[in-house]
Amino acid sequence: MKGMTIIVKKVTQLMTGIIFIYGVYIIIHGHLTPGGGFGGGAIVAGAFYLLILAYGSDYLSMTRKKEGSAVSESLAILAFLIFATFGLFIGLKSFFLNYLGKGTAGELISGGIIPLYNLFIGIEVAAALISIFFAFLIFKEEIKQ
Repeated sequence: MKGMTIIVKKVTQLMTGIIFIYGVYIIIHGHLTPGGGFGGGAIVAGAFYLLILAYGSDYLSMTRKKEGSAVSESLAILAFLIFATFGLFIGLKSFFLNYLGKGTAGELISGGIIPLYNLFIGIEVAAALISIFFAFLIFKEEIKQ
């Protein structure tokens, strides 16, 4: 797939950064506002979808080999599980315990461990959705050949 017109590519260049930053904002502020890891991860993945659709699948030179998004997905899940079980290992005898300081309510650093959970869930969701999209594109490219 070669890509779309120059107008679509230029608009994509402008919008992709804004969409990506908005997704990161949703992830980071998930404990204060509606949103969080899943919604923000889906928005971040949408920014990459837009790039692939505008520039074509040749832009990322996709192959059947293992993609970086699968590694990111696995590492994010591993980090999430490590943080979730950390309370068990430090003697608190609790799974998913909010063991960090809670701070002042309403501020960005006020959720204890919850913002980190949102971050890892956002990375995992974005990587999973991108992997699914890559799988569809690679399958489509193989059928065309």
